[in-house]
Amino acid sequence: MKGLHGIIFSYEKENGLRELIENRVRGSVPFGGDYRIIDFILSSMVNAGITDVGVIMHGKCQSLLDHLGSGKSWDLSRNFGGLTLLPAFAYNERSHGDGQFRGRVEALYSVMNYLKGIRQDYVVLSDSDTIINIPLEDVLARHIATGADITAVCTAAGGDGQDTYFRLDGGGRITDTAYSLHTPSGYRCLNIFVLRTELLVQLVTECISRNGYSLRRNILQEMGNRLKLYGYVYDGYAAHISTLQNYYDRSMELLDTGVRGRLFCPERPVYGKENDSPSSYIDPEGGCVNSLVADGCDIQGSVKNCVLFRNVRIEKGASVENCILFKDTVVKRGAVLRGVITDKYVTISENVTLMGHERYPIVIAKGATV
Repeated sequence: MKGLHGIIFSYEKENGLRELIENRVRGSVPFGGDYRIIDFILSSMVNAGITDVGVIMHGKCQSLLDHLGSGKSWDLSRNFGGLTLLPAFAYNERSHGDGQFRGRVEALYSVMNYLKGIRQDYVVLSDSDTIINIPLEDVLARHIATGADITAVCTAAGGDGQDTYFRLDGGGRITDTAYSLHTPSGYRCLNIFVLRTELLVQLVTECISRNGYSLRRNILQEMGNRLKLYGYVYDGYAAHISTLQNYYDRSMELLDTGVRGRLFCPERPVYGKENDSPSSYIDPEGGCVNSLVADGCDIQGSVKNCVLFRNVRIEKGASVENCILFKDTVVKRGAVLRGVITDKYVTISENVTLMGHERYPIVIAKGATV
């Protein structure tokens, strides 16, 4: 796997996560009690033996910068190569100057000098907002075996009309690419692609010369007849986090041991930032049922069907059910929470009742006191 280089896209997109991305990009949204969303694809890369990873960032990336640091937690802190953070702040003033990437091709063009310096023969491109634990070494092996120009990872599972969908022939070749479908059909693209480094530089340069900026439209669609595009059908757990509702739903799915077993498999561990918190305390008189609890929590009230991040405190007499509580949330005595997501450093005052619903959870912004 010395021949594969990782590139992760992490920049601002349409705000479907509301308060959760007021101060961060999607890749740095906490997930699963002890991780950020980007940890999953980054761990997949490391588990496949990838030693060089570039993260293209733009927008509210301070949270992600703090989380990734030097890359030490993923064994990517190296004198040569390793983790490279690419915050392209003024990349496209010449084009439209609105401060946003229009697509992945434009994001890649903003770091063209970095692309030209890649020493590996192949590149894997991925978004940062997909929850997945995939054997990328198998994807590369399939890519080489088929002689594909681009291999796109896809799945037979649902999604929504905003996703990209492929039709595959009997040999796995992509025969049609579509998106923004009223009725989704075919294989849903997971926005993970493998191709030769030389071809990537060539395609990005060609697209930009024609004012093309979208990978799925200007490459997958418009060049579909010219390039050999193949699909790698992944049948494991995969979730694209794009809205508050699917963030809540995917988080609640982790309470199912079967789902956790598919995502957190021992042969491909998921790595996160170091955690030096003490063990959690659960008062037997309070009770904690069917919940994920990170280290450092102090649970003296009642907790049921919840995901609790580090250092959450539930005081005696408080009741929390079907909730997701980020780091350092405090729920004080007598408070009742149902269907609530709290960002970091939130305080719920005594005897406060917040009643959300599994179809419309309440979100409390970072640092708020209710």
